[in-house]
Amino acid sequence: QVRLVESGGGVVRTGGSLRLSCAASGGTLKDYDRIGWFRQVPGKEREGISCIILGDGSTYYADSVKGRFTISRDNAKNTVYLKMNDMTPEDRAVYYCATGQTDCPSMLHTTTPLALMDYWGKGILVIVSS
Repeated sequence: QVRLVESGGGVVRTGGSLRLSCAASGGTLKDYDRIGWFRQVPGKEREGISCIILGDGSTYYADSVKGRFTISRDNAKNTVYLKMNDMTPEDRAVYYCATGQTDCPSMLHTTTPLALMDYWGKGILVIVSS
């Protein structure tokens, strides 16, 4: 089992910044070398927004967040971060981190993320006030 725990959510003003963390643990974590961030707005599908390869640090972004969000990792802490800058009300969502055996581009383009990914965090709410 892999356990993923998100933290760092909350309320931020439009144009502001927030950093989310995803702490990973579990005996089988070594079998996964990538972690993705997803978000979901009520009434909409969960979408992949960013992914990182834990080994070489390669990063991937959806167009909706490219240039504003930065994903990074601290392998010593088994933690992946998502720094969100220049936030807008459209960024309001529940944010999840997840891991699976699929490649990062597939994580960002999948229409069935729940079926694709093996482990999910419980999610954390981010609110952007105007």
